Amino acid sequence: MVEVICDTSFLINLATRRIKNIDNLDVEIGTISFVVPEVVKTELSKLLKIPEKKYDIEKTLNFIKNFKTIPLSGSFADKELLEFIKSNNSIIGTMDKELKKQIKSVGSSVLSFSNDKIILES
Repeated sequence: MVEVICDTSFLINLATRRIKNIDNLDVEIGTISFVVPEVVKTELSKLLKIPEKKYDIEKTLNFIKNFKTIPLSGSFADKELLEFIKSNNSIIGTMDKELKKQIKSVGSSVLSFSNDKIILES
């Protein structure tokens, strides 16, 4: 089982967009389990207070309610994810270009979206 640790932007896209290749991912990468750090749940709760984002955030929170949660906390998700992967080689799901660059620089992989498909970047 491949655990993909998701950041806020990745989860919002996963929950609110139609992903063309979601059913084929198991074949391409192996069985995937999406994991949500506590710090990301905290960020989503804060975003819930922004009226123009409320619908997407509610949809995302509902979508992830049965996802495994990991006790990764702090005040800034990107920083916590980077610290985590320095000692735990993991795949991170993100849309953030700067974070992608930093993840790759420490030798981990990124799951992202391109043309409504999930792609693996190493």
